[in-house]
Amino acid sequence: MRRQLFLWELAGFLFTAVLGVLLHYTYDWSGQRAAVAAFSAVNESTWEHMKLLFVPLFLFSVVQMCVSGRNYPDFLWSRVRAALTGLLLIPVLFYTYTGVLGSCITWVNIAIFFLADAGTFLLDYRLLRRGRHGTLWRQVVGLAVLWALAFAFVWCTFRPPHVALWQDPVTGLYGRAE
Repeated sequence: MRRQLFLWELAGFLFTAVLGVLLHYTYDWSGQRAAVAAFSAVNESTWEHMKLLFVPLFLFSVVQMCVSGRNYPDFLWSRVRAALTGLLLIPVLFYTYTGVLGSCITWVNIAIFFLADAGTFLLDYRLLRRGRHGTLWRQVVGLAVLWALAFAFVWCTFRPPHVALWQDPVTGLYGRAE
């Protein structure tokens, strides 16, 4: 069972890494279609880079839950805690290093994405390996938070708050072309 879980987490890491990179470009490749904006990065803001982690993670979670979720009674609760950790790593690491250096370095941004992806699936593996029996309320909360995050990523693409997390540092715009 431990080996199977490890393989699932490794597959999740790889799926999220590959799809996350592709989603960085799909909005432009589509001719900037609104439907594609819902799940792709529409600019270079930190929020949109967090979306590159979340969307593949969410899709992979749906598949994993359907295929092997019943083997892990705490699946949704563990996944949401791991997802929130990975999502928080992106802005924390980005704003820390840019605050210290005073500038942004592309390869460091890419490394942060992969570190957040790895951190997400390593924490998820550790939480699921414990094998704790989840209570129904924790599973419901996990499911609700994952869906709320999915909604927030779509909503904020089209109606972003005007704060730094949502601002494209290249153009100064927020969300999908204002």
